[in-house]
Amino acid sequence: MPELTQIKDIVDVLQHSKVVAVVGFHPDTTRPAHYVPEYLYRRGYKIIPVNATLAGRQTSFFGHKVCTTLAEITEPVDIVEVFRRSDKVMEHLQDILDMHHKPKTVWLQLGIRNDEFAQKLIENGIQVIQDRCMLADHRQYL
Repeated sequence: MPELTQIKDIVDVLQHSKVVAVVGFHPDTTRPAHYVPEYLYRRGYKIIPVNATLAGRQTSFFGHKVCTTLAEITEPVDIVEVFRRSDKVMEHLQDILDMHHKPKTVWLQLGIRNDEFAQKLIENGIQVIQDRCMLADHRQYL
């Protein structure tokens, strides 16, 4: 699996991936970690919020309970979308690799890039998109 950089590949991911787990989801509607998944939800994607500080509070968004970790998700996930700083994404590598069903794609949001993290995912058969906004790409290409 490669790192995806070609627009045709990114469009393919957006068109054929409908379940998105959002690592670093934020309840504040003014933050990208909220309004990007909300936009996707309104476009028909299933959104599973992941945030350890929110989980356990009987909190849900977009019709799904907030999960503490990706390992709690038992259904297949197409994309793990990451809203964490570049220097923090390695903290989520093992959690991604330990998922019940490995995602097809890990998408690092705009401004987030970690080549070591991406390479480890690729070595484990997971394609990677780095430093791109799902909302902007969806608006522009679909």
